[in-house]
Amino acid sequence: MAYKRTVKRVLDGDTVEVNRKIGNTRYVRLANVDAPERGTRGGTKATNVLRGIIGGQKISVTPVGRSYNRVVGQVRKGRKSVNKRMQEKGY
Repeated sequence: MAYKRTVKRVLDGDTVEVNRKIGNTRYVRLANVDAPERGTRGGTKATNVLRGIIGGQKISVTPVGRSYNRVVGQVRKGRKSVNKRMQEKGY
């Protein structure tokens, strides 16, 4: 089941906060994406890349698991996979 949400803020290159909860959390981590954390080398760039792709946008989230009180999911903007785009950029 896919959930339609709006990105409230981009936390880092692989985690976003959405406007409404999915289950008991508003945090979504992109499945199979391992971007550097903010505050580490490359972290700001990764955050800005993800922000440029989906910051403030409507997305669709298909949960595939949970990790650290976040939904781990496949994220789509329209018909395009955000997870795949981030992987293509090296994350």
